[in-house]
Amino acid sequence: MKTIIYTENAPQPIGPYSQAVKVGELVFVSGQIPLDPETGELVKGTVSEQTHIVFKNIEAILNAADSSLDKVVKISVFLKDLADFEEVNQVFELYFKSEHPARETVQVARLPKDANVEISVVAASE
Repeated sequence: MKTIIYTENAPQPIGPYSQAVKVGELVFVSGQIPLDPETGELVKGTVSEQTHIVFKNIEAILNAADSSLDKVVKISVFLKDLADFEEVNQVFELYFKSEHPARETVQVARLPKDANVEISVVAASE
């Protein structure tokens, strides 16, 4: 059985998808770009600043699904420029201090709203 996860503390989807879907003990969070949850507008700034916004939004979605960042098991990172890889890694170190989740990072030609970063996660639920 699947449950659609929704919270007003994270941005509204900008297309026909859910913020997250919970199936059994897993939560699948859709790709998040650095959008302000209140305005739906892209938050400008460095890739580091944008990555922090993305994690804040992911954390809000996971909390709505009875999960948390420390239960993330898989992360997919999409970067507009792979030269930002090290800067993104520095932000990751702040959120994942031990028991790092599995992850892949790829460079893409373009992201929605011309964001620099998009991240999706899979997490265990409580």
